[in-house]
Amino acid sequence: MTFEKLVPNIFYVDISDGLKFLVDCLNFRITYSEINADNPFCVLEKDGLRINLFQNAALAKEHYPEFRLVTKNIQEVYEKVSQTHPEYLHPNLKAVTLRPWGAREFAIKDEQVGFIIQEW
Repeated sequence: MTFEKLVPNIFYVDISDGLKFLVDCLNFRITYSEINADNPFCVLEKDGLRINLFQNAALAKEHYPEFRLVTKNIQEVYEKVSQTHPEYLHPNLKAVTLRPWGAREFAIKDEQVGFIIQEW
């Protein structure tokens, strides 16, 4: 059995919050959009990654997902986020930190989802 990709579904109360976080801050791009539909939805992609983004208040209130994004240049990602969107830096891990397991990490979050940015 072989898998090629994990594609998370992320639910927001307001999809525009997710677009600001993922498109404006992390530079994902919209590759499919039903943003103006009764049940807004879009597909975001970057570097071979894919996220399905939904607007659904009930599901957004049930879930607070956290993901890890692995990079080979954490300092570049950190500088971009901290300079353009410092409000997203997680207060518990707002600087690049060497963790006991050997990875360098920092974290970002908005009101619906969290990401740990990680470099091994």
